[in-house]
Amino acid sequence: MKTNFLKLFLAIIVVSGTQVSWAKVSVSSKDAGFDRFKNRLVNQFWKMYPEWASSQGFHKYDSVLVIPTAARREKEVHFCETYLDSLTAFPINDLSPANRIDYYLIENQLKSGIWSVQELKSWQWDPSGYNVSGTFADMLSNNYAGLDERIHNFYRRMAEIPAYYEAAKQNIRNPSAEHTKLAIEQNLGGLSVFEKDLEDALKKSHIEAENKAKVTSRAKAAVAAIRDYAEWLKSLDNKHPRSFRLGKDLYDKKFAFDLQSGFTAAEIYQKAIVRKEELHDDMYRLTCLLWPKYFQNQTMPRSNLVAIKMMIDKLSRKHANRDSFESSIRKQLPQLEKFIKAKNLLYIDPKKPLVVRREPDYMAGVAGASISAPGPYDKKGNTYYNVGSLSGWSDDKAESYLREYNKYVLQILNIHEAIPGHYTQLVYANQSPSIIKSILGSSAMIEGWAVYGERMMLEAGYDPDMNANPTESSPEMWLMYDKWHLRSVCNTILDYSVHTKNMSRSEAMNLLIDQAFQEKTEAEGKWRRVSVTQVQLCCYFTGYTEIYALRSKIQKNLGVNFDLRRFHEQFLSYGSAPVKYIRQLMLADPKNQKHERQFKMIEH
Repeated sequence: MKTNFLKLFLAIIVVSGTQVSWAKVSVSSKDAGFDRFKNRLVNQFWKMYPEWASSQGFHKYDSVLVIPTAARREKEVHFCETYLDSLTAFPINDLSPANRIDYYLIENQLKSGIWSVQELKSWQWDPSGYNVSGTFADMLSNNYAGLDERIHNFYRRMAEIPAYYEAAKQNIRNPSAEHTKLAIEQNLGGLSVFEKDLEDALKKSHIEAENKAKVTSRAKAAVAAIRDYAEWLKSLDNKHPRSFRLGKDLYDKKFAFDLQSGFTAAEIYQKAIVRKEELHDDMYRLTCLLWPKYFQNQTMPRSNLVAIKMMIDKLSRKHANRDSFESSIRKQLPQLEKFIKAKNLLYIDPKKPLVVRREPDYMAGVAGASISAPGPYDKKGNTYYNVGSLSGWSDDKAESYLREYNKYVLQILNIHEAIPGHYTQLVYANQSPSIIKSILGSSAMIEGWAVYGERMMLEAGYDPDMNANPTESSPEMWLMYDKWHLRSVCNTILDYSVHTKNMSRSEAMNLLIDQAFQEKTEAEGKWRRVSVTQVQLCCYFTGYTEIYALRSKIQKNLGVNFDLRRFHEQFLSYGSAPVKYIRQLMLADPKNQKHERQFKMIEH
């Protein structure tokens, strides 16, 4: 009885979000042993994956660059198999609820590592997977240590760049044409890290002239190796390139490993099909409401989709100038934070910096806006909001892009990427007491939260033309939200259809332009994205669906006692764990359960 009571007590502590001193709480011997196992695993994990370690703020192995040889892959598989075997020493039912989640996350990561090497084999057909620029750029831009120390590790790490790219050449067999093109563009784009960025850093450093010359010399060798790799890819005799399409078997497995959802890929695809029709109905309702305001006596077209598109085209004319796109984003962020405080939706830590910057060249070609956040070991580091540049674009292409990210949509983009989306969620994730939940988080939870935040903010009344205390978003804002949300929905339909149903480019353009009302530039960019990524486009709608269902369940349980801020902060307190596991913990919390008075009949 004492053991059962202790387990129940621990479960309540974990799921209630109560902040306690874990050192003062006694745990079962199984949990204590599992905690020691996790510590050993994480320490060895960073040795095995030093670049990942650096991205999480663990900088002990910053000077190490892993050479992607066949021997290295064998070592990785052996590592995963060994720790999977060790994991079986801990019966899952003997662990606390929090540790059960960590168990599942570890198991998923290790099995995924083996599967990626032995079945997916992207190391053969995806040349863009070989790119050193990102980690090197972070070493110069993040102030986790003194500049001289960071340059020293930069110098040591550069020594292996020629061997790294020689190994890449040995690995590549019949790569897809799409991934080959991306690899060339991104690697050449990353040259600025070893030329301009490094030169600027050396000028600011206190390194002696003789050692600066050594760094510069090694950087030239690195640049030569990267250029050689790009030229090798350009001249590759690849008459029968692999299709960029993953195929249903690999896709289903990748979906399960990457998203760790409570749904299968086919199930979430079907939900997306239904949701698309629901959004079309709502968009037509809003178009009918707005029609007299914007088209006066003009008769509405018979086609619902044509009428919706006409209204969207009209509203999309309100947008930033190409030269003020980035500055417009900067100006909007304080408005979002002010609104959240006024509505008491969520606590936002004012001490965590968010830096808006032009998207680095080595990241270009996949997404137009993104967040680069510091890891759990580097909690004081900057979070960067990367904004795609319109430099060099034709006037028509720039106008198409700006119409897509118009006055209304730009607000939703900032909600998604920054506040209360990715930036806010990742700040919370870094505070999680479990390092496992922080480093092995679910992309569906991360992206799902950002998509959930979009709708939540509009439900609270957010609007770009808001007054001091808005209570309701405008029909224009809701229409553009529907269009934006349709984007997440169609991401899922597109990704699943392209990789498992052989959707053609023309069919994709019809889906994105005619059914999702996207601008041509956006649709073309999305086609390119789906041709060089797999499953990732599904994580938005998948996570959103799971999070919104959880909120609805708890809201139904608690009725008038439901507290939105409490729900948000409790949900975010579990790090970036998969939603299906967060759901288990939150629904087990007595504070989130339905309380009904039990009346006992008394006989007289």
